[in-house]
Amino acid sequence: MKDVYILSIETSCDETSIAIVKNGTQVIALTVLTQMDTHANFGGVVPEIASRMHAENITMVLEETLNKAKMSVNDCDAIAVTYAPGLLGSLLVGIEFAKVLSYVYNKPLIKVNHLIGHIYANKLDNQMQFPCLALIISGGHTELVKMVDDYQFEKLGETEDDAIGESFDKVARVLGLKYPGGPNIEKLAQNGENTYPLPKPVNDNTYNFSYSGLKSSVINLVHNEIQRGNKINKADLACSFQTVAVDELKRKLELALKNTNIKNVIIAGGVSANKYLRQELKDLCKKYNANLNLPEFKYCTDNAAMIGAAAYPLFLKGEFADLDLNAKPTSSIF
Repeated sequence: MKDVYILSIETSCDETSIAIVKNGTQVIALTVLTQMDTHANFGGVVPEIASRMHAENITMVLEETLNKAKMSVNDCDAIAVTYAPGLLGSLLVGIEFAKVLSYVYNKPLIKVNHLIGHIYANKLDNQMQFPCLALIISGGHTELVKMVDDYQFEKLGETEDDAIGESFDKVARVLGLKYPGGPNIEKLAQNGENTYPLPKPVNDNTYNFSYSGLKSSVINLVHNEIQRGNKINKADLACSFQTVAVDELKRKLELALKNTNIKNVIIAGGVSANKYLRQELKDLCKKYNANLNLPEFKYCTDNAAMIGAAAYPLFLKGEFADLDLNAKPTSSIF
């Protein structure tokens, strides 16, 4: 069978990324231009600035990617792009750019859901075995999904309020840590101990998650201690929060492992870069003799390579998008 090269575009938030992926598994070239330093000045992503910077940089990112691959757009078999979910303005920049490339070079257009992209990041230089449990953990999403085959999803549970990544960022902010909060919480927690008593979220037999109460408990604790004039041990509080937050994921995943008897687990999304989380889930899967797929660190956060991997099964099935493709900021994978 002829090799398939997909040029993929990801602009759902604050990374402008373009990649060329061969047969859904091999990354020929990847470029990621982050806006992190710019948004750090505001304590978080500013949508208007993000979309403007995407528009300014996307042509340059394409040129760099083609130069790395020593290829042209004509050498590619299709154009893939993230269309949902994400920031509306950011998504539109990538979509319009992809549509232009599709039209000018007469290449089929493939629309890819950002969350599915994170799942398929596990297929880059690895193998996905079915059936599997996929735990999607990012700034905007916390979901537990069952997959019986490519693009066959069954939702087991999801967050009832805040996502885990969002709670990390908000706790980081109240502790005075810079954006992005997640990596800074993890770094601070390494020097602390689990000494602060924090509530366990959704301690039941469902597969649902909740982080609003845990986040609010940390915020209230900090405010109360400040009002009393007490000193807060930030490292201990970061460690205590991270321990409870990760334990929530472990409990729900363990419940699914027990109930489904599935022996393959996939972790997806930006929070999967957390080293404490990775070790805890490795230990859990070892306990149940389950295979654990973790994306390489460079594929954990938003990148276009994962979009190319997720686009490949759609290419094989001939599921192409029309040139009237539009963005869906709040779309689900179901």
